[in-house]
Amino acid sequence: MALDRNPRRRLPPLNAVRAFEAASRHATFHEAGDELGVSAGAVAQQVKILEGWFGLALFRRLPSRGVALTPAGQRFAAAAGEVLDHLAEATARLRRQGQDHVLTVSTTHSFASLWLIPRIGSFRAQYPDLDVRVVANNRLVDFARDDADLAIRHGRGRYPGLRSDLLMHDVVFPVCSPSLRDGEPPLRSPRDLARHTLLHDDDPIDLEAVGWPQWLAAAGVAGVDASRGPRFTHTFMVLQVATAGGGVGLATRVLGGDLVSGTGLVRPFPDEVASPYSFFLVTPTETDAPKVARFREWITAQAAAWDR
Repeated sequence: MALDRNPRRRLPPLNAVRAFEAASRHATFHEAGDELGVSAGAVAQQVKILEGWFGLALFRRLPSRGVALTPAGQRFAAAAGEVLDHLAEATARLRRQGQDHVLTVSTTHSFASLWLIPRIGSFRAQYPDLDVRVVANNRLVDFARDDADLAIRHGRGRYPGLRSDLLMHDVVFPVCSPSLRDGEPPLRSPRDLARHTLLHDDDPIDLEAVGWPQWLAAAGVAGVDASRGPRFTHTFMVLQVATAGGGVGLATRVLGGDLVSGTGLVRPFPDEVASPYSFFLVTPTETDAPKVARFREWITAQAAAWDR
């Protein structure tokens, strides 16, 4: 028996529902607008349209410029969120099914620029029928909502509900330009860092990563003010400044190890500290689609060859 699908569903304006749902999660129109790529005023206007459609207030406007859901808003936010989640999941599945020749890889900005992109040409040579799309951002991918086939992430490998395979362990060490190492003031031991500019990787996501305070403590170095120095949101930015002679940065074997040479970046001393994080290949299921299986085989071989 065929389902009776009512062609006369009475639905509220869907753009207004989307704006309302984003505002309900962020509790501000400004952050909802950032997510949707519109202004806070545009979100407020869409919420006003939805409230007019219902004839009910869905938010209370707060003096702090935030908003709080009314009881009616709470009920509708739960339903709207569930519907939009289902729609996003169905959209992601359908997009992946229709793009068998495109492999979308989600990873961080620094891993993409410093390790993956210099090697991706060999994957293309091995599998010319697959077009690789690299999406760089630092947030964890949601395979149910995001258009991604797999992710490469820096962490402890604990991603509930996902398959996680170790690619590479890592260590952290100082790097600088040859001119900085060989100039004045001297830079021959970790204690000499007290007289040099420290460059900081200030990624707010990697809260447990090894920064200067952790590195100096683990290396047993005292008398260095680890709070000073310019800050950058990505490792590759730190390494660019270090290459230009702007200070001493922290690199890792994975993120920056390929740049260490006699003319680019150098390690002024051999001291290094083990990172609490490793690099993992993360996929949504135990069984790989053919294109994901190809990438898994390729990157596993690349990581093994690099780690020798």
